[in-house]
Parts: sequence; C-alpha cells; structure tokens
Amino acid sequence: MPDMGQIEPMRVFYFLLLLAAVGGWVLAEYRGRMGQALRAALAWGMIFLGVVALYGMWGDIRRDVRPVQEMTASGSLVIPQAADGHYYIRALIDGQEITFMADTGASGVTLTPQDARRLGIDPEGLAYVNQAMTANGVVATATVVLRDVTVGPYHDDRIPAQVNRGEMDVSLLGMDYLGRFQVQLGGGKMVLSR
Repeated sequence: MPDMGQIEPMRVFYFLLLLAAVGGWVLAEYRGRMGQALRAALAWGMIFLGVVALYGMWGDIRRDVRPVQEMTASGSLVIPQAADGHYYIRALIDGQEITFMADTGASGVTLTPQDARRLGIDPEGLAYVNQAMTANGVVATATVVLRDVTVGPYHDDRIPAQVNRGEMDVSLLGMDYLGRFQVQLGGGKMVLSR
C-alpha cells in the first residue's frame, strides 16, 4: 500500500499534467483570440460551479420538492407538508412501498388500481359491489384486506381497504386508518403517534 505522503504529490503532478494539456490546447486553438478563450473558460467555469452547487444542494432540493417523513426520538412519525399542501405517507405493505395521501375527509383506505397490482391484487378479478362518493362523482369500489401494514414504527395487520375503479393519481389513507393515531397538524407538518 502506498504511503499517504506519496499519494498527494502524485495527484498534484497529474493535475498539473492535465492543466498543461488543456492549457496547451487552448493556446493552440485560440492563438490570437485570447479574449474569446477567456470568455469560453469563464462560461465553462460557471457551468462547472453550477453543477457542483446543484450536487451539493441536491439533498435539500429533493427534500423540499418531495418531503421525507421522519421519526422523532419519542417515536412519533413526522410527515412534512408537500408543496401542493397535502401530506404524503409512505407505507410498507407486504414488503411493497406504497405512497398514500393522508385524506382526513375520506372514511377509509383507498387503493389505486396500479397500487393494487403492485400488492399482487388483480383489479380486474375483484367484485366492485360498493360505491364511494369522490370529487369526480360516484365510483365503484371493491373491498380487500391489507396484511402486514407498516407506517414508520407502527405495524398493523388486516387493514380493510377499497380498490377504486375510477381514475386516481394516488392512494388515500382515510380516517379508518388515521383514527388509530393521535394526529396533530400545524407548522407545515403532520405528526402521528400512538
């Protein structure tokens, strides 16, 4: 294994070699046009700095665009409010991660047909004998039971849910499930605890 004292001078040497190669190319390519060469170097330098800044801030940007739920030391689950004003909760159901929108105006848990398929439920084989009133009108639903439901540190088994036959962008967590928690809203966050 090389000595740490030997690695740094080699890196400096390779960096200087690279700098000499790029500098030599710039001198040959832009001979007599050094102002244009400096403008091009400045533009590329700004692009490089922008990429470095974006890379450094990516975690914060991603967290702001799609906030991430977190557990507190007391065991509560904190769900930050998303940019659209809603609260999105990630749940693990039978080993599959499903994103739900917390909907205090809905009575039950409602799955989109796409999320039902991800959980191994065939929406085409269900009996749509129930109805639900939605913002888009009355839609047919079918009852299913979700096993092994984990939200943050909380685990439940055999949660009744509906698969919606209508168009939905995201599955919903209604009060049948949210009612199992103490729910606090305020300060741009929802806190779930038991």
